[in-house]
Amino acid sequence: MKKILFLVFFSVIALFGTINAQKLSVAYLDMAYILKNLPQYESANDQINMLSKKWQKEVDAAQEQARVMSANYQSEQIFLSEQMREQREQEILNKEKEALELRHKYFGPEGELFKKREALLKPIQDEIFATIQEIASEKRYDIVKDRSTDKSLIYMSNKLDISDLVLQKLGAK
Repeated sequence: MKKILFLVFFSVIALFGTINAQKLSVAYLDMAYILKNLPQYESANDQINMLSKKWQKEVDAAQEQARVMSANYQSEQIFLSEQMREQREQEILNKEKEALELRHKYFGPEGELFKKREALLKPIQDEIFATIQEIASEKRYDIVKDRSTDKSLIYMSNKLDISDLVLQKLGAK
């Protein structure tokens, strides 16, 4: 029994010794800070916001048309024949469907906004990622973490922050 306990104890010590022998080199960056200071990211974001507002106005206009048609129908309904009521109800349903389809076209999961965001932001993100990889390779960092998304990070020395170095390599001021 003593031999088994001794072997287990020795194995645990040997395991921790090998883990400690290989120290990891870690760096941190603040992706929110980097993106905020990249003019090309701000420009792309502005374009996306402008398109989003434009498309939202189109969707709102279509919804407003359906609402007006419905309100008019409600006030005129008693004066219409059965055939006219059915026709107007169908027109209202078609207009509501058109507004819904327009919303989906622009803002759906595979909509125009998603595609535009992908087209404008992906090249910037790829460039940032390549720059981070280059810096990590040059400085021999094993791990680079984003402190803007790491909720468990309580303290970090400023000398471990490579955000400004990434910005500098990307040509930002």
